[in-house]
Amino acid sequence: MEELTLFFANLSSPQKLVWIVSCVLLFWTLEGLYPLRKLQYTKWEHALPNFVFLGCTIVINVLFGILTVGVFLWLEKSNFGLLNWFVSPTWLELIISILILDFIAQYIAHFLLHKIGFMWRFHMVHHSDTHLDVTSGTRHHPGDFLMREFFALIAVVIAGLPFAYYVIYRIITIFCTFFSHANISLPLWLDKGISLLFISPNMHKFHHHFERPWTDSNYGNIFSIWDRVFGTFVYEDTTKIIYGLDVLEDKDANDVLYQFKLPFNKKIKTDY
Repeated sequence: MEELTLFFANLSSPQKLVWIVSCVLLFWTLEGLYPLRKLQYTKWEHALPNFVFLGCTIVINVLFGILTVGVFLWLEKSNFGLLNWFVSPTWLELIISILILDFIAQYIAHFLLHKIGFMWRFHMVHHSDTHLDVTSGTRHHPGDFLMREFFALIAVVIAGLPFAYYVIYRIITIFCTFFSHANISLPLWLDKGISLLFISPNMHKFHHHFERPWTDSNYGNIFSIWDRVFGTFVYEDTTKIIYGLDVLEDKDANDVLYQFKLPFNKKIKTDY
């Protein structure tokens, strides 16, 4: 276990990029073989704006990483955080770390992105996608991503995480994000079985329905337990799902410039 954590602690940026590309290619292929829906769109034309947002995310992640390194150095010297209050096996510490990160940096952050007005306006970009597939997992406005990163740092400090645990969490998150957004069809028994503990592809699709209450459900990224505990879990008939947002025009979904300016467009009225 120590060798595993050491490996992830020394994972280079090119290796992380290879992981992102590998996950996209894996689910891109599976979408072609086992699609949930026969989406009427040009796949590359749809992917392009999402990849533009992915490029922004990568750049921000590199710059934000400077602050992250400083936080981890401080934690190492100060021994601050929950994991420093007791001694436990590495595997247990890792599970606890992933649970804390998933709850704070994903569930809570995502919940607030839907409930606080200025946060929601940035998050609308992610929900404006009218053809959900694996590339939709990369579609985050820079403002949205920065807010998520802030919550991730809060979780890191609260838990007192070693850097390796954080990297492992990010690697798992990348896989789960692409898995849940992918336009893939799993046997219903398998998808429902996965959703008992983890976010399944069908489960996350309801979150991308064009109107509430489904839009305000299934906030988790790795684990579904948070949605079950807090009453935000939904699992119905996927054929009833319509992607996009009821306050936006579908024709603007792939307009990159429009999407970048969307959070500041006062003509768009929301309930928040």
